[in-house]
Amino acid sequence: MKILGNIIWLLFGGFVIAVEYLIGSIALIVTIVGIPFGVQTLKLAGLAIWPFGRDTRVHSRASGCLYIIMNLIWLLFGGIWIALTHTVFGLLLCITIVGIPFGRQHFKLTALALTPFGRDIITL
Repeated sequence: MKILGNIIWLLFGGFVIAVEYLIGSIALIVTIVGIPFGVQTLKLAGLAIWPFGRDTRVHSRASGCLYIIMNLIWLLFGGIWIALTHTVFGLLLCITIVGIPFGRQHFKLTALALTPFGRDIITL
């Protein structure tokens, strides 16, 4: 079921989302200052390409001051807009019964888009 969900996800927009994240991460990695943010955007691209059967977890070493500062900078310079976009898409998809699993994947991406520093993507 996970494979079928991922294939449908890819056909109806998941591939486009992942490519957009990939382009954004390349643009961030080109600058020296943006390398940590580009790595986090690559994390978003990896989850956006194949979200079914994967989840995000906060790892134990994520309680440091650096993670908090980097997440605040992330939120101020675009993370909030990414999270709001995934929330809106998730709500729109949850209107129909067929779209609920895909809406849940957008909510998963919302959680990662809010605080990507200190999170790991795990396979269920």
